[in-house]
Amino acid sequence: MDKLAAQSVSPYRVFSRDEWAGLRAGEPMTLTQKELRQLQGINERVSAKEVEQIHLPLSRLLDFYVVAAKDLHAATERFLGGKNHAKMPFIIGLAGSVAVGKSTTARILQALLGRWPGNPKVDLVPTDGFLLPNAVLEKEGLMDKKGFPESFDLPTLLRFMTDVKAGQPKVRAPVYSHFAYDVMPGKTIQVDRPDILIVEGLNVLQPARLPKDGTEIPFVSDFFDFSIYVDADADVIERWYVERFMELRNTAFRDPASYFHRYSQVSDIEASDISHDIWRQINLRNLRENILPTRQRADLILHKGKDHQVEKVALRKL
Repeated sequence: MDKLAAQSVSPYRVFSRDEWAGLRAGEPMTLTQKELRQLQGINERVSAKEVEQIHLPLSRLLDFYVVAAKDLHAATERFLGGKNHAKMPFIIGLAGSVAVGKSTTARILQALLGRWPGNPKVDLVPTDGFLLPNAVLEKEGLMDKKGFPESFDLPTLLRFMTDVKAGQPKVRAPVYSHFAYDVMPGKTIQVDRPDILIVEGLNVLQPARLPKDGTEIPFVSDFFDFSIYVDADADVIERWYVERFMELRNTAFRDPASYFHRYSQVSDIEASDISHDIWRQINLRNLRENILPTRQRADLILHKGKDHQVEKVALRKL
């Protein structure tokens, strides 16, 4: 199949950066430079222009989706007799590789969406908190597969998603510490019937294996009303990962309490070699085997270039 034919059958409509920026349609910029600095990642610089051209149009699109979802829910309840009055949040799933900038994207969207007229309540939950504790991973021989689908406490994550989607109050999610490199015992995030919930993580778009007998096997993505995949070429993400590792080596890793403190004690050359090895042996493998194959399940794909700026946007056709 040639390129033109492939585009004609693609489930996506692809926009250049300029085309997507034009869809902002006057949506006001509500974030200051100071706020952006607080939202961006360690080695990721997000400009006001990037937010104006990429995130504001996306915010506007999501506004349409949220309103439509509320109307659909109301219509369904009328059909069913109007007995369920629980507040059901609009859930956005956000996926992508380690170091691709998905956490920054999630935080910016949370800030923008929360400043819509009416100030909707927007919560953000990273799925890192649902990783199995290190003690369990070590016992199961999964420490080298941390971040792979099998390293997550899927039953607990599914219960969390079920309760939130059902409009249950005060649903709690576990908290993960990148400093300690482990789930924090006793620490939780409370999600109390938000208008919008953003669920961010590596493998949130993973599908469940199809059962031969047709029995229902839910997965996280089944609960999403809209899904986003933050994308970049693997060699570009590797460079970002190494840059972040080297910066952390000179900051957070210097604390003796840090799980990665030992990496602050080696030479720059050794640290660079270690970071490349970690990327290739764990993160690149996870990207190729588990994360990248889910990209085509997303409703919207943000493809980033070498400078962290989004170069093109693909939106799934309705």
